[in-house]
Amino acid sequence: MHLLAVASMKNRALIALVTIVVAIFGGLALTNLKQELTPEVQFPQLAILTTYSGAAPEVVNQDVSGPIETAIQGVPGIESTTATSSTNLSLIQVSFTYGTDLVLSEQKINQAINRIKSQLPADVSPQVITGSFSDFPVIQLAVSSDLSTEELADLIRNSTLQDLKDVPGVRDAVLIGAPAQRVTITPNLDTLREDGLSTSSISDALDQNGLLIPAGQITENGKTLTLVTGERLTSVDQISALPLIGGSTGDLVTIGDVATVELGVADPTTVSRVNGKNSLTIAVTKLPSANTVEVSHGVNKIVPTLQESLGSGTQFTTVFDQAPYIEKSIESLTQEGLLGLLFAVLTILVFLLSVRSTLVTAISIPTSVLITFIGLQAFGYSLNILTLGALTIAIGRVVDDSIVVIENIKRNLVVPGSDRAKVIVDAVREVAGAVTASTATTVAVFLPLAFVTGITGELFKPFALTVTIALLASLLVSLTIVPVLAYWFLRAPEEYRRLRKNAKPVRHHDENEITWLQKGYRPIIAWTLKYSALTLVLAIVVLGGTVALVPFMKTNFLGSSGQNTFTVSQSIEAGTSLAEQDKLAATVEKVLLDTPGVKTVQVSIGSSGNALRDAFVGGGDTAITYSVTTEAKADQQVVQDDTRTRLADAVDIKTINVAASSGFGASGDIKINVTAPSQATLDEATTKVTDAMRALPQAKQVENNIASTRPYISVGIKRDVAAENGYSEVALAGFVAAKTRPAQIGKVEV
Repeated sequence: MHLLAVASMKNRALIALVTIVVAIFGGLALTNLKQELTPEVQFPQLAILTTYSGAAPEVVNQDVSGPIETAIQGVPGIESTTATSSTNLSLIQVSFTYGTDLVLSEQKINQAINRIKSQLPADVSPQVITGSFSDFPVIQLAVSSDLSTEELADLIRNSTLQDLKDVPGVRDAVLIGAPAQRVTITPNLDTLREDGLSTSSISDALDQNGLLIPAGQITENGKTLTLVTGERLTSVDQISALPLIGGSTGDLVTIGDVATVELGVADPTTVSRVNGKNSLTIAVTKLPSANTVEVSHGVNKIVPTLQESLGSGTQFTTVFDQAPYIEKSIESLTQEGLLGLLFAVLTILVFLLSVRSTLVTAISIPTSVLITFIGLQAFGYSLNILTLGALTIAIGRVVDDSIVVIENIKRNLVVPGSDRAKVIVDAVREVAGAVTASTATTVAVFLPLAFVTGITGELFKPFALTVTIALLASLLVSLTIVPVLAYWFLRAPEEYRRLRKNAKPVRHHDENEITWLQKGYRPIIAWTLKYSALTLVLAIVVLGGTVALVPFMKTNFLGSSGQNTFTVSQSIEAGTSLAEQDKLAATVEKVLLDTPGVKTVQVSIGSSGNALRDAFVGGGDTAITYSVTTEAKADQQVVQDDTRTRLADAVDIKTINVAASSGFGASGDIKINVTAPSQATLDEATTKVTDAMRALPQAKQVENNIASTRPYISVGIKRDVAAENGYSEVALAGFVAAKTRPAQIGKVEV
């Protein structure tokens, strides 16, 4: 490795130029690196969501979950599947082995589902969803206004969403919680009967009209034109004017003649409020290549303009924003790294007792860090808590190689009349093997982390490579740049410079003279050598004590990110009406708003039927979700404990779960799955496990999801009686469904 020093000393100007270029490109790389809280991780999982409106869990399991789960078993790379069937919804989670190409797997999953599409109910459409950190919203905004919810939703759809999508780096902006519009057709059965028609006549008319159908091409006057027949339906009047075919009177009968056609708002299934005011939610996601912090800043920058353009007292409230947590984490780690740099330089100065040597050595720290930034950009990594943590750890180590090299160079420069370049090369040769071995040993400790499998490996690969790049950069700097700087800036001690000029030296150096540092450590070494057995025993005791303390260390996934938000989840009985949920939420909402330190409370009530929406925003069939934002300087733990105490006096605390927000929704620390051969046995076993967990002194909160089983009414059909009256089981089931819920025939833009 000393040959690097030889080449550097022969090309000192080139080394200086390369150092300047590295500094420039390192600075550019730093400004271009994305800022994120954690490294980008692609989870080896897919979710298949299927909405089956009006279906009980048993029906969903039999008609949707079972066939789909069976169909996808042949897809390569699947490790496990978990199917959850609840009222109206089927959720199948598919886990793959790490290293599986999820894009290809998603295609194969879709192909498998398409093969059995004919076996599924006609009105269901399975949706395959992949998941990574970039799929979670960067920022969520709650919008409240003096306008009605319908008017506000229209304004947001028509302008606000597009303005947000135009922000650089934004992938999508989605409006959540807006009431859906629908065209309701209420047939007059008596009129239909008089005209010899049925409700299926209306369905047929809608199915066979309002379509754009390719009709080939024609060539005329030297031009080839594509033919399209049909015209889309764009208004309620056009729907009312559609003719019905098959009437017995012979007269032209339209839908409007036999039914009432109205444009209205669908019955609400969700409620969202911010600080007691009804609101809508906008979730903004970013492109995988975009900078989270820049996207957040871009969105926040245009929020005042959006508020002004919407008018009518419209107010945007930030419910969740990743950027402040990322900036705070990066700022904290950067500050710690700079302090580490400062103390490292001061320590070098104390021990080398030379400003010149200290400066030459200290240059290796920023140079190594800048090279590391170039490496991070080359590998496509970002600045996050793990890569910055790796740099913080590496700062104390990157200077070691340079200290060894510079100290040996300084020691050899005392030889009078020697060639400076040769002395420096010889000095580097003496320690090159040692510093290389030292660096290689440290790299051997960290680099294997990059090859760990699973989610741990995905997260710690950037960490391991960052440390490795920094250490290898420090080795390169110590063997190339440091010798050149030593040649230019280091000088022999004063007494030897005078000796070279035949002047009387100030004092002669005595190699047997004991320095102040030696006076400090020599007695310790002497004592340990004299009492070697006792020293060994003490070392074993320290090792044993350290191992004994390990169980008392707090462990978690990524630690606290310093977020000023937490989530409160209130469990409710399945089947609770939206109005009753609203009453329950009002009580908790008031307690939260009255809690000292709480700034904003956003509550999500009800289920949208979209599991993905409910996962992002909260709510659902069996829970009410409260997203609580505290004051910037509030103590999170104190506020959370105070919240639990206050809620215990207002509601059944067993239904409440308070958890620090992870940025992607809150969850318990430990999840236990209970399986049983029957529902009754499952309920009993789950209750016993829950009680046992609550008895543990370490468990702060324990909850289960037994309540997620929604009660339902089973309608039995007497097949023989039905047959005597000319009805089949399917026909009667359709008759009941038509009376209890409207049937969706299609979609129309109005």
